[in-house]
Amino acid sequence: MDTANNKSKGLYWILFLLSVVAFFVVYASPAGNFITLTIPFVGFFFVKALDII
Repeated sequence: MDTANNKSKGLYWILFLLSVVAFFVVYASPAGNFITLTIPFVGFFFVKALDII
């Protein structure tokens, strides 16, 4: 059962890193004012990866 939990945490870590990359890509683009759309994903996947919620 523990390996299933680690597997899902690994997925959340990958999604967190991808959302951070998306955050910086949007920040560097001319449409930087849409950066607020990526912040909830960064926060949600970080909290899920730490298994807080």
